[in-house]
Amino acid sequence: MTVTVRFAPSPTGRIHIGNARTALFNWLFAQKSKGRFIQRFDDTDIVRSKQEYADSILYDLHWLGIFPDAIDYQSKRFEFYDAAVEKLKAAGVLYACYETPEELDLRRKVRRTRGLPPVYGREALTLTADQIAEYQSDGRKPHWRFLLPNFISDPLQPERTDIRWNDLVRGEETVDLASLSDPVLVREDGTYLYTLPSVVDDIDMGITHVIRGDDHVTNTGVQLALFKALGAELPTFGHHNLLTTTTGEGLSKRTGALSIESLREAGIEPMAIASLAVLIGTSESVQALPVMAGLADHFDPAATSKSAAKFDPDELFVLNRTLLHRMPFAEARDRLSVLGISDTRAEPFWNAVRGNLDKLGDAAVWWRIVNDGVQEKPEFSNEDRDFLHQAFDLLPQEPWDGAVWKTWTTAIRDATGRKGKALFAPLRLALTGLASGPELADLLPLLGREGTSARRP
Repeated sequence: MTVTVRFAPSPTGRIHIGNARTALFNWLFAQKSKGRFIQRFDDTDIVRSKQEYADSILYDLHWLGIFPDAIDYQSKRFEFYDAAVEKLKAAGVLYACYETPEELDLRRKVRRTRGLPPVYGREALTLTADQIAEYQSDGRKPHWRFLLPNFISDPLQPERTDIRWNDLVRGEETVDLASLSDPVLVREDGTYLYTLPSVVDDIDMGITHVIRGDDHVTNTGVQLALFKALGAELPTFGHHNLLTTTTGEGLSKRTGALSIESLREAGIEPMAIASLAVLIGTSESVQALPVMAGLADHFDPAATSKSAAKFDPDELFVLNRTLLHRMPFAEARDRLSVLGISDTRAEPFWNAVRGNLDKLGDAAVWWRIVNDGVQEKPEFSNEDRDFLHQAFDLLPQEPWDGAVWKTWTTAIRDATGRKGKALFAPLRLALTGLASGPELADLLPLLGREGTSARRP
């Protein structure tokens, strides 16, 4: 059996880091199992689903390092859902209902006042032919519910019926089907809700493992019953905890909060996102893994906590800095070239500045400082200005190599008596215009003697 997983978002917005968590859980599980990853778009909501969102999701996945083995759209598969509907009707487990939303709401309220769970009472099963004809003459169209197998002989007398499964993430799970309403599978207008297309596609596509957020745990009881009603082999289910902000706020495609697109535009590296999205809320410590294979080594779905995974978005910037500080020039070369950093100094420049970057794009700032000089002239006290005049008079002669900084500062210390911060701070400000930054010993060879001399205050 080939392990086959799927990531199945609705293309109704741009995916966020929480969606990426689900995609990465599936991708890494497939990679570790030498299996297949199917990208499926659950786009039966024709009004809200847009191709531009599907395209952006694929772009985001590729950028993160996820490359599907197959791509499919539910909107192209209605014939499969139609066939499943007929099969369920023939088996007597899909029945027509004519209640309006207002009538259903009233019934739920009545059940609550009687101390009963607010589930659908299957009143539609008691309709006579005359009542159905009357509804139809009034122009009512039915919605269709799946009859849950939570009774012995009389569906109007449901009994506790536990559906159990060994969850890949959460361990033993149980859902009582008697605590649930028969789910609506087909709306009045003939369109499908999430449940039926999802199960039909999982069957048809040979999905062996369904890994998704734990907000779907209850759905799993219904879906397992539907798998059985369609005569299909049951997949293994796994439900990971959801990502929330530190205040417990959930993430939404509709609001665009922490979307992969916005994080990319903010300069966050894909592996910073992947590392946090996978490791937060697990027994593993969150660390910046530079490649997906390394992340796979730390990935264990069973190590995921059952409670929500709260995170501070600032953690992404911490991971980002760690990745950049360790990034070899070969990995950064092409992206630096796009920034105009491509001559023979590019590699020593990268090695000099990477330890001071929050995002790779910041390298362009330091490249301008190296090539064009101080961007804003700093102000110096009279004492520091006199010190700098004396220091620049002591500039060593060429060759201008890695030892020049030590040679120069030793001469300055001997001549002025200054040392420590009193010596280094004015020099850094004069050479870069900034109070902090890369080691000046690494920058000085990039400036050259002429470039250094030109920064004399």
